Amino acid sequence: MARHLITSAIPYINGIKHLGNLVGSQLPADLYARYLRQRGHEVLFLCATDEHGTPAELAAAKAGKPVAEYCAEMWGVQAKLAEGFRLSFDHFGRSSSEQNKRLTQHFAKVLDDNGLIREVSEKQMYSHADGRFLPDRYIEGTCPNCGFDSARGDQCDNCTKQLDPVDLINPHSTISGSTDLEMRETKHLYLRQSVMKDQIEEWIDTREGWPVLTTSIAKKWLNDGDGLQDRGITRDLDWGVPVQKGDAPWPGMEGKVFYVWFDAPIEYIACAQEWVDAGKGDNWERWWRTDKGAADVRYTQFMGKDNVPFHTLSFPVTILGSNEPWKLVDYIKSFNYLNYDGGQFSTSRGRGVFMDQALEILPADYWRWWLLSHAPESSDAEFTWENFQTSVNKDLADVLGNFASRVTKFCRSKFSEAVPEGGAYGPLEEKFIADLTAKIREYEAHMEAIEVRKAAAALRAAWVLGNEYLQEAAPWSTFKTDPDTAAMQIRLGLNLIALYAVISEPFIPDACADLRSCLNAGADWPDDVPAALERLAPGHAFTVPEVTFRKITDAEREEWQARFAGVRT
Repeated sequence: MARHLITSAIPYINGIKHLGNLVGSQLPADLYARYLRQRGHEVLFLCATDEHGTPAELAAAKAGKPVAEYCAEMWGVQAKLAEGFRLSFDHFGRSSSEQNKRLTQHFAKVLDDNGLIREVSEKQMYSHADGRFLPDRYIEGTCPNCGFDSARGDQCDNCTKQLDPVDLINPHSTISGSTDLEMRETKHLYLRQSVMKDQIEEWIDTREGWPVLTTSIAKKWLNDGDGLQDRGITRDLDWGVPVQKGDAPWPGMEGKVFYVWFDAPIEYIACAQEWVDAGKGDNWERWWRTDKGAADVRYTQFMGKDNVPFHTLSFPVTILGSNEPWKLVDYIKSFNYLNYDGGQFSTSRGRGVFMDQALEILPADYWRWWLLSHAPESSDAEFTWENFQTSVNKDLADVLGNFASRVTKFCRSKFSEAVPEGGAYGPLEEKFIADLTAKIREYEAHMEAIEVRKAAAALRAAWVLGNEYLQEAAPWSTFKTDPDTAAMQIRLGLNLIALYAVISEPFIPDACADLRSCLNAGADWPDDVPAALERLAPGHAFTVPEVTFRKITDAEREEWQARFAGVRT
């Protein structure tokens, strides 16, 4: 048994997340966590809401609520939706927690003590109309790198280039829309990332087997232009972690807060402290401190490609620069973008299908299967309603659901609602079991390597093997002349449903729980496939399951296409 720490990129608090956000971090992280737990490993799976910075302030202002009240409310909404999608977090925390506040201020102090923070007098955008400085996402304009006309003041969503507000062409305030902006002097703290460049590059080179997407983005940021640059870690905002050196004031930084991208990754660690303080665990340090037992932990992060620079560069600078024994990430699984029907999903612009809307339409398993089996790993992927309908109908309804229905109903009609005995396996069954064993071992290899689409394809192929066996064995025909052999075939089929309900659980947990309940079956992983196919002994009682997966009709697809063709208000 190994110990695995898993974190998903923490979602912004500013509204309900869309399906692109879900498949880019939280859902594949849940897939991996569920699989590892099934294989007997000790897992700590953490996520939280990212509550500081301009997105939170802007969203709260739009909702007409105090920002703290807004964040508390939206945390509840996101936690409920996570539960709806069966995301199996051990703890779902908040970056506004007291634990994260204390830890962020601690890191700032030790980084300063180690000479890695400098004070900078600089000019920033000031809006006369708003009467305030406009940091990062309070400003939009045209990206100087790619020409995207809705780039934000911290990063271009189109080309992912890191920006400062002063870099934007034709900038305007996102609060008032005003272009009456001027540069004014203010003081901020900068993390001296540049002095850590060689150490960060050496550290990245020691990471084994990272996806090409992850390493290519990290290397590009390290070596593009002047390389790793110092980065501001404070902002002129009201909402956030107050700038302090541990428990002491920071002279000249009164009224400022830490930049959200400084405190947000620290929440991964603080979330474990929240987990313990909530009474769910008893020792967070054994997961995060290498001097307290975390040296043998394997730490995997999941995120969209836009988050890669901060997790491969800035957060490691914070950890390594502290010179304290914190656990560093071992593997970063990054994803490309999921696009929506010819365009982009966008939370801020309300485009696409959002998590609450998806669950209103269909149960979570339908979405989980499509999103994971089409995960944007090697390139961007595209959600279309036609593809969604086809995948649900063919994979879930026709292959898996149909198999479970045919076997159980046939058994009930010809034998009883108990596993029949029958004779011994023949050559057809022996070949099938050998082929199935090979396919399950392939599936396991892809899951271990976090190759999500390949794992889904191998799982579906295992389902197909069962259908092909059933078609060739044809117990409905065999029964007419050889009921004993038909009984053996159905006994194998019932055990196969139970096996599918175990290995498919990381993808479609609700359906698998229902199937196991109907079959009164256990959840042990089939390390020995032949033995697993004998677990339901003759005489074992079962009930015929309800329809495991229903088909999506053309009329429904057309209705949903029309309903989600516009922009969410």
